Amino acid sequence: MNKTNTQAAQFTSKLIGTIGNKSKFDVILCPPYTALEKVSDIVSGSKIKVGAQNVFYEDKGAFTGEISTEMLLDLNVQYVIIGHSERRHLFGESDELINKKLKKVLKTELVPILCIGEKLEEREKGLTFNVVERQIKEAFFGLTYEEVSRIVLAYEPVWAIGTGKVASPEQAQEVHEFIRTLLKDLFDESLAESMTILYGGSIKANNFLGLFLKSDIDGGLVGGASLSEEFIELTRVMEQIIE
Repeated sequence: MNKTNTQAAQFTSKLIGTIGNKSKFDVILCPPYTALEKVSDIVSGSKIKVGAQNVFYEDKGAFTGEISTEMLLDLNVQYVIIGHSERRHLFGESDELINKKLKKVLKTELVPILCIGEKLEEREKGLTFNVVERQIKEAFFGLTYEEVSRIVLAYEPVWAIGTGKVASPEQAQEVHEFIRTLLKDLFDESLAESMTILYGGSIKANNFLGLFLKSDIDGGLVGGASLSEEFIELTRVMEQIIE
């Protein structure tokens, strides 16, 4: 919940001038609902893509305050975040609700970015893999192979979000590797290797290189650092590494 419509437009215009034509990797901006139309218009002539921060699983009706997939598509939105830790833990979104949202999104052209991750007490109890496995299995329940292959996963340890703490490259890689092994067991090696798995959690320009160099980390779901020009620095790190 950052940046007004005007602020988002100004910031996006600045990004267009510096990273608007990056082609080695995808840059996706996920502003608040109120700024989606403006941001979408501004990036329309660039390679930057637009995503929403949330969505509902019904098309329309008496669901005050919610936003449908049709509303997002009408604004040329291409991605949508589902199950962000703040939605799960601040707003009580259950695995069942996230599964409903995922099923709805996958019936459209939108690409879901599914967030998973453990709380601090769960990590301290040695339950990280259990939590991640449960969240993935619950989210994927009832989905076809083709549907699952369209999902982007984002591992975001809750204890590292907005706290200034960041999982070490080794900690993050360990979980990402576990996720790929789980996907191989649930589906096959081809899907496991091709799925994009992002890391999210206090990513900064000074720690992203170490994370992204790990073999199973494909990019970042950026929080606070996306609100300033540090976001541009993160794209420069990506560009240095990708051939």
